[in-house]
This record gives sequence, C-alpha cells and structure tokens, in this order.
Amino acid sequence: MLSLDLIGRHISVGTLHVTDAAGRRHSFVGDGGPEVAIRLTDHGFLRRLIVQPELAIGEAYMDGHLVLEQGTVYEFLEILFDARERMGGGGFRNLMTWIGDRIKLVAAANPVWRSRRNVEHHYDLKDELFELFLDRGRQYSCAYFAEPDADLEAAQHRKKLHIAAKLLPETGTRLLDIGSGWGGLGMFLARFGSLSVDGITLSHEQHDYSNRMVREAGLGNRVQFHLKDYRQVEETYDRIVSVGMLEHVGPANYGTFYSQVSRMLRENGVALIHSIGAFRKIGPINDWMSRYIFPGGYIPALSEQMVHIERAGLLVTDIEILRLHYAETLRLWNQAFQRNRDKARALYDERFCRMWELYLNGCEVCFRRRMLMVFQVQLAKSLDAVPLTRDYITEFERRHLNTADGLAIS
Repeated sequence: MLSLDLIGRHISVGTLHVTDAAGRRHSFVGDGGPEVAIRLTDHGFLRRLIVQPELAIGEAYMDGHLVLEQGTVYEFLEILFDARERMGGGGFRNLMTWIGDRIKLVAAANPVWRSRRNVEHHYDLKDELFELFLDRGRQYSCAYFAEPDADLEAAQHRKKLHIAAKLLPETGTRLLDIGSGWGGLGMFLARFGSLSVDGITLSHEQHDYSNRMVREAGLGNRVQFHLKDYRQVEETYDRIVSVGMLEHVGPANYGTFYSQVSRMLRENGVALIHSIGAFRKIGPINDWMSRYIFPGGYIPALSEQMVHIERAGLLVTDIEILRLHYAETLRLWNQAFQRNRDKARALYDERFCRMWELYLNGCEVCFRRRMLMVFQVQLAKSLDAVPLTRDYITEFERRHLNTADGLAIS
C-alpha cells in the first residue's frame, strides 16, 4: 500500500476513499473540498502507479479497473492534481521523470512524417464524434467569453471575431491559416474585405470536410484548403493565422516554424499565433495524454517562443493571455459530450467514452489550477503594421459584432 499511502499523505483538499482489490478500504481526508470514493479491481494497479502514475490511473479508469463510486471524474482528478503538486519528487521519481521527459522530447521532434501520423491519431477519428460536443462551426480550440454566461456558439463566434480584429483584414488581403481544422475560421475571415484564404491541414478528415463546406457556402473562388505541412508552403501572404497548432510543432521545430512564418509573411503583413501555453514551463505532456490523445504533443511556454521569434526577424506587436476561457470551453464541451454519450458509445465503445471523459475533465482541471492558459501573440515585420494602441481591436469587434453573421457562416 506504499503508493496509496504516499498519495494519501499529500491530500490536503478533499476526501478520497479507496477500496483496494483485496476489499480493504482506505480513507484520506483533507480540508473541505469534494468527497470521492473509488474501487480498484486490479491487483497489479498499485505497482504500475509507482512508476507511471498518470498512465496507470488513466488506463485503469478506461478499462473499468478503477470504478468511481462517489463523486465526479472532475472531482477525482481535482484531488489527484492537488496531491501530485504537493508530492514533488523523490530521487527515483525524479530520475524516472527525467528519463521519461527525454524520451518525450525526442517524440515531440515532429518531422513531417511524424506530424502527419500524430494528426491522424486524433483528428481523423470518426467525423460524427466531433459533432457531438463542438459548436456548429467545429471550432476545436479555446472559445472567447466576452460575456461570462455565453453559450458555446456565441463564445466561438466571439473568438473568431477577436482573431479577425487582430489580423486587420483588408480588401484584397491574402491570408494563410496554418492548421485550418474544419475550415470555420478561414471561411469566417474570408467574409471580411473579400479575403483570399489558403488553409493547410494534415488531417484527411478535416481537409475533406472543410472543402465540402466551402463548396456548400459558395466560397470556392476565395477559400481553398490544402493537405500540406507548414514547411511545404512556398507562397507569401499578407496575413497568417495559426490556432491550436503550435502545441504540435515541438520545441525542436520552433526555430523552423517562426523562420517559415517570417519567410511567408510580407513586409507589411500581420501574423497571429494562438496556442495553449504554460504559466510555468511544463514541457512534454503526461504519459497517458501522449499515448491516447495527443502523441507528440508539447505544451509551449512563452519564454520558449521569444528567442525564436527574435531570431526570425519578427516583431512582437501584441500579447494577450486568455486565462480561464479554455476552462469554460472544456466545461461546455464536456456537458455536450455527456448529453450525447450514448451516441459516442455507439460510434466507438465504453472504453473510448471513459478515455474522452478523462481527457476533457483533466484538461479543464489544468486550466482551473493555474497550470495552463492560452496565449495570442501578434507578429509583424514593420513597426507600423498595426495601429498605435489596442483600441482598434475593441472598435472592430463592436463594428462587426452584429453585421458579421459568424454563426451562419462558420
């Protein structure tokens, strides 16, 4: 019971009751917080917990060997995250973490072939899955809650409008969307000043879907989506946007990424990079997330970006930190997924549903516990590429809030 006792000694918030595989009940009581009870059915779980705790817990829950008898998945993870933060590490634990991080850094190198394989792992899941929890425009990234009680559709519309404001769209502008997803953002931006938009993705499912949406919207003369890696783009653009793609670039490729952005961006151009980030350097994602959700993923820190931005000859013209916006987005995604859980089970199975619940709840906990945030970095080559003050962002949003029918054109 050493591993259980080790965790239990560090539970200071919430109460965790554990019934082990032999039927013995252990209770670890902290101050206030949620009360959660779990039952373990696998005698080998505790051995795996010592070496790879995240992977062991995640797989046990997915396989039904960790049964939640009281409380929610979110509350269970909240207790664990708090305990793990207080545990720190011992010599063996630090050694295993160091070795694991070195391996994951290699995996996060992400050459073109690996990037394509990693994207296929997550984004080429069955098309119907994403309809179960995303907004109608399939924005699979942080929404923007200009109004705290906004629903998902409204918040994703405001996110697209917020990005458009920072890109200063003008008539005749040519724009590149790096990591274009299902095409909603590119199609939205094309409506401002009749922009010409190229989107690139490595997902076959996203590529097919986004081009089908373009045809149905009658935007084929202005918007095109390509199955291409950012390192393979040869054209130049007035505007460049990248939302939720930097997390898949990997630290070994930051220099290449920003050098390519610089090469593709015209002299008076503007670029906007939107990414999940860490308040303090985290690095490779945990073992469970890396194996089952985002292979090759890496959480960037702002400090890691700046040196490469400067070396690429780019100027930082604006930085904005979105703190709890992604936590709220994930909360709404999870609610939608739970409403459609039976449909998800029909598409895959119960094990997949449990995996997806851990993913959505775990990410929300990270954003609420001051571990993660979202940053938007605006870049340019010219000092006067954007207005002197940030007032233009608010003015643009106010001017287009009711005239740009984002919900209809996503």
